[in-house]
Amino acid sequence: MNIFDIIAVLITLSAVFSYINYRYIKLPSTIGLMLFSLVMSLCLIVLGQLGFTIEDNARELVASIDFNKTLLQGMLSFLLFAGALHVNLNNLSEQKWEIGIFATLGVLFSTFIVGSIIYAVSLALSIKLAYIYCLLFGALISPTDPIAVLGILKTVKTPRRLETIITGESLFNDGIGVVVFITIFEMAFSGHGLNIGNIFSLFFTEVFGGAIFGLIAGWITYQLLKSVDNYQVEILLTLALVTGGYAFAARFHFSGPIAIVVAGLLIGNHGRRFAMSHKTRNHLDDFWELIDVILNALLFVLIGLEILALTVAGQYLLAGLIAIPIVLIARFLSIGIPLSLLKFLRKIDPEVLPIMTWGGLRGGISVALALSLPAGEIRDVILMMTYTVVVFAILVQGLTIKCLVKKIIKQEVLCLLKR
Repeated sequence: MNIFDIIAVLITLSAVFSYINYRYIKLPSTIGLMLFSLVMSLCLIVLGQLGFTIEDNARELVASIDFNKTLLQGMLSFLLFAGALHVNLNNLSEQKWEIGIFATLGVLFSTFIVGSIIYAVSLALSIKLAYIYCLLFGALISPTDPIAVLGILKTVKTPRRLETIITGESLFNDGIGVVVFITIFEMAFSGHGLNIGNIFSLFFTEVFGGAIFGLIAGWITYQLLKSVDNYQVEILLTLALVTGGYAFAARFHFSGPIAIVVAGLLIGNHGRRFAMSHKTRNHLDDFWELIDVILNALLFVLIGLEILALTVAGQYLLAGLIAIPIVLIARFLSIGIPLSLLKFLRKIDPEVLPIMTWGGLRGGISVALALSLPAGEIRDVILMMTYTVVVFAILVQGLTIKCLVKKIIKQEVLCLLKR
């Protein structure tokens, strides 16, 4: 299929599913779209088993879409910028220690826990998965997905400090997670291990290089915005920042996600306050909100359709189901241990741990990284585990996080009243 036909199908499906969800089902938009897409995919599989050829056409459509490039080299930059644009930098600065620790040490710790336990599970299930590949799965599943997290946060009223921590962590830890994934990927598939010096150099270039480049690109764009008062030109400048900045970062091996988040924070705070008129701010917000809505719709429809690309085997599915509690336990420990240490330095709200554990959603980025693996049995089992965890996170955790937040906050209020 040509690119226009693919886009036409995806936009049509997104529009129809959005209408049905909004008109009748009334689930959160991202969850509803993925659920409808998943159900449609399962129906196509059933029809294929009954002898209908429509499943083959659907598989051809999904196979013609490079999900990894579509998300990581296309949609992600726009979605991250749209998310960072509305984050208050002062609030972020207040929670910098929590965000920094969760987005770095938390990801590394979770990667090790998930990888180690999954290795034991693979041995028990007689799945040929070397330890390095288990760590690779741990690296791609440990970061929370900013797209999924921000999409759900819009429907949940959380305390401001907690919302800042969750948002900040989700925006930064995917960049860290991608760097960890790339490092382990090189160790697994390059034929030679990486020494400590190479690992440090890669981490420094990707993370710090991305942050510095994002700051420079954001500052240049900020100066250009200050010099004009025309919302069409200013919106084009932000588009150039996102597309050109992400492409430049990738070209020089900087972390594109981190660069765009840093640039988005600068434009969303200093740019909004000092370089834009009220009219420009309104148009800019409307434009990026629309971009965010459209791309989110397309992404979650794509995630639902990706089930057609899976190799479904009983052992792989069982491993995926077992991976769900493992990932949650790793999330609990990677958040809980740093929190227990931070309590000695600053006040930590008691609701942080349960809400961040259950609200640490995995999404399209994990699926995209899994799809980037070389074709073969290793990719099949890792993709199946990843997809199972992602579907559970979005459908189950995403649908219940609002109830959890309300329950915990209610308990906190009752405790305060009793005092």
